[in-house]
Amino acid sequence: MPGNKYNRTPVSPKTRLERILQYRELRKFNKIFNSSEELGDGLKEAELFANDSVLNEDESCGPLNGDILLKGTDGCERLRKQRLLVVANRLPVSAVRKGEDSWQLEISVGGLVSALLGVKEFDARWIGWAGVNVPDETGQKTLTIALAEKRCIPVFLDEDTVHQYYNGYCNNMLWPAFHYLGLPQEDRLATTRGFQSQFDAYKKANQMFANVVSKHYEEGDVVWCHDYHLMFLPKFLKEYNSNMKVGWFLHTPFPSSEIHRMLPSRSELLRSVLAADLVGFHTYDYARHFVSACRRILGLEGTPEGVEDQGKLTRVAAFPIGIDSDRFIRALELPQVQDHMKELKERFAGRKVMLGVDRLDMIKGIPQKILAFEEFLEENPEWRDKVVLLQIAVPTRTDVPEYQKLTSQVHEIVGRINGRFGTLTAVPIHHLDRSLDFHALCALYAVTDVALVTSLRDGMNLVSYEFVACQASKKGVLILSEFAGAAQSLGAGAILVNPWNITEVAYSIGYALNMSADEREKRHNHNFRHVTTHTSQEWAATFVSELNDTIVQAQLRTRQVLPLLPIKDAVERYSQANNRLLILGFNATLTEQLDTLDRRGGQIREMEPRLHPELKEPLKKLCGDQKTTIVVLSGSDRTILDENFGEYNIWLAAENGMFLRRTTGKWMTTMPENLNMDWVDSVKHVFEYFTERTPRSHFELRETSLLWNYKYADVEFGRLQARDMLQHLGQGQFQMQQSMLFKVAALLRFEQLVLQRYVHHGCSNRSYFRRNSSYQGMKAPIDYVLCVGHFLAKDEDIYTFFEPELPSETLATVRCRSPGPVGLPVPKIPSGRSRSKSHHKKQRSLSTLEGNSLGSAGWRPIVPDRISVHEGSSVLDLKGENYFSCAVSRKQSNARYLLGTSDDVVALLTQLADSSSLS
Repeated sequence: MPGNKYNRTPVSPKTRLERILQYRELRKFNKIFNSSEELGDGLKEAELFANDSVLNEDESCGPLNGDILLKGTDGCERLRKQRLLVVANRLPVSAVRKGEDSWQLEISVGGLVSALLGVKEFDARWIGWAGVNVPDETGQKTLTIALAEKRCIPVFLDEDTVHQYYNGYCNNMLWPAFHYLGLPQEDRLATTRGFQSQFDAYKKANQMFANVVSKHYEEGDVVWCHDYHLMFLPKFLKEYNSNMKVGWFLHTPFPSSEIHRMLPSRSELLRSVLAADLVGFHTYDYARHFVSACRRILGLEGTPEGVEDQGKLTRVAAFPIGIDSDRFIRALELPQVQDHMKELKERFAGRKVMLGVDRLDMIKGIPQKILAFEEFLEENPEWRDKVVLLQIAVPTRTDVPEYQKLTSQVHEIVGRINGRFGTLTAVPIHHLDRSLDFHALCALYAVTDVALVTSLRDGMNLVSYEFVACQASKKGVLILSEFAGAAQSLGAGAILVNPWNITEVAYSIGYALNMSADEREKRHNHNFRHVTTHTSQEWAATFVSELNDTIVQAQLRTRQVLPLLPIKDAVERYSQANNRLLILGFNATLTEQLDTLDRRGGQIREMEPRLHPELKEPLKKLCGDQKTTIVVLSGSDRTILDENFGEYNIWLAAENGMFLRRTTGKWMTTMPENLNMDWVDSVKHVFEYFTERTPRSHFELRETSLLWNYKYADVEFGRLQARDMLQHLGQGQFQMQQSMLFKVAALLRFEQLVLQRYVHHGCSNRSYFRRNSSYQGMKAPIDYVLCVGHFLAKDEDIYTFFEPELPSETLATVRCRSPGPVGLPVPKIPSGRSRSKSHHKKQRSLSTLEGNSLGSAGWRPIVPDRISVHEGSSVLDLKGENYFSCAVSRKQSNARYLLGTSDDVVALLTQLADSSSLS
């Protein structure tokens, strides 16, 4: 195929959109060849092209088009379809035991089965429960062999597990909550007592599914988990193999966060699903609810791409499911379907046919549908002998009392309406408590004039899709509930109704029956195009391609994530250094992890941060080491630092570096003497206003600043209020920049204090220090720096303050990105290089404050004294390998390294303390 765009020299797409669009074009190209069964060299070349071009050479995460290259035992690479492991609660076949080693298998019906039957692009394997208890080894072995012919792999669940997991937790807890029915209300105490055992069985069943998946998993496979039955499965699979490609798709609605938060295990469920690489829903509304639940319940960051947790992004997107529309269209030409259609037309000649096909379920709105039809007959007596409603109600969960009650209710309403409006020869409602075979159902769809889908809450509802696919000739009207997921896809061509509004539905029935042929055709054509283009094949292929691309994006992000701190190397170089400086953040660094605190559901257990209890002994050892100096940088108030570090020989920098002191001395300020703080009185009322309108927020009036804290407020509302507050504060952005500059200033002042020790001894030359390091009362130059913290993004210049490898000019630019307040000193470069005097200002001294506590004096500016400092001097003798800047839990940072949590900080400082004891 010379000149064809698919066999020219490939160009690697750089962006996610380019990769997805190229993959879509390739799928169309492959589909043309597959439809004609011409799998020649041209197709193979195109498949190889996809593998080579869709990814960059250094992106070895696998292809997007469903085909992968494998190396055989002979060393040759061979092309094969990408394996897709579809994991669902039930297999697409039902097994019936005929003897000790004999089984009868039948294809099951259902939305997922219908959607995936036509998928040919992947080598699919199904993993799930066969719907039968098989306790003996012989039965399990023979059933496994029989299912293998259907490309199915069984998960064997015992009866008790099935009862507790499926009937209990899945159908008694998750299913009602996800459909807005609430949790069980009857016998609440019994439900509460039984919840834990049901939840344990749910986790146990998910683990059993994970064990089977991991047993059959091969490198490169895509694992696609389905529905609310398997919400723990992504987590268990990632624990088995973190590189496994895992997607999770929900076939029901996902409720708003207010509904989901009622579940006792709400957080565990969300975090387990977030272990997946890609989370899919039928509609944007469901995806939005999921992201909102993660924000409001877990406090995570929601982004346009999904949910971010400590640098790990789980993509969340909407993938509307479809059907195999060609299967229904082809079926209309079959002789048995044509015979059914002829029979139905004769049976209902002269009458308009309305159709409802539903499971006999509380969410399907069958009683509401029938009551609306009754009201239509009351309001329109001329239609009583001209229209018939055929209601197919497939029985489900017949052993559950609620469903039995619903069945009786529907039968009672149907009987009353037929007795009221029926005649000896005809009745207005034909109700069937059974399912129809595929051919009979297609014929019924084809002869229907109006389809009624009145779900009270539905994930998608493929009945509406099937009806549209069979209406090419009739062009009937679809009346569709706005609470069905299909309303997002077919709403433009359907008549949308609120099923709870019986009068509205009755009016819509009349409108549909009287609709003009031209409008019917326009509405049908719109929906028919959607149904025939958004097929199940396209749905599955799109999801898997998005999952593969999500892995690409994750690998690209991983390359930008900081490497873990080499603790062994850091401790070793610490032990070899002569003068060490440790710069430590406080909150989320030296405090306990948030998850370990007694803080649930946003409840405030501890308003002020507390030092991690396991750090007390290591800090004492480190502070007692004559070669080690520790500086704690914090945005907290001075009194908080006093309470936590009063017993340690340590340097403290409070209020973002505004105040500085050694614990054995008095507080000093880095605040310039002419800093204007008149803005406090002008904006204080704004802080009070937002505190009043934001529950669980508070503000602090400090000596040099105002702080509004909405940490314990509702996450989304707090962020909205914070943005609103910034719009009201003319100097809001300036104050944010100012806090960073004061932290840098604190380090500069600390450096000055150390330098003053050298100046007082009359020796400011670094080479002199090296020659006279044993001079009485002096330390050697600082030759080891460890900077660890969970600093805000605006404060991250702290990590580069002591960075020895940056050029002087660059470092000066980095530290002074914006001019500071009047009188704030220009940061000094920690190298021996001299600078032009035009770049220097006399450093102001650190003046002691009057008193150690805030007391009741309130805020007032402090005017510092002046002490001259020798210019151009440095107290550093730092090599690159002896500088360790480390961010805590923030995976993308200006720091060199990463520590996961404050517990890792505890482990690091403990090892440093042990090293100090030995040196």
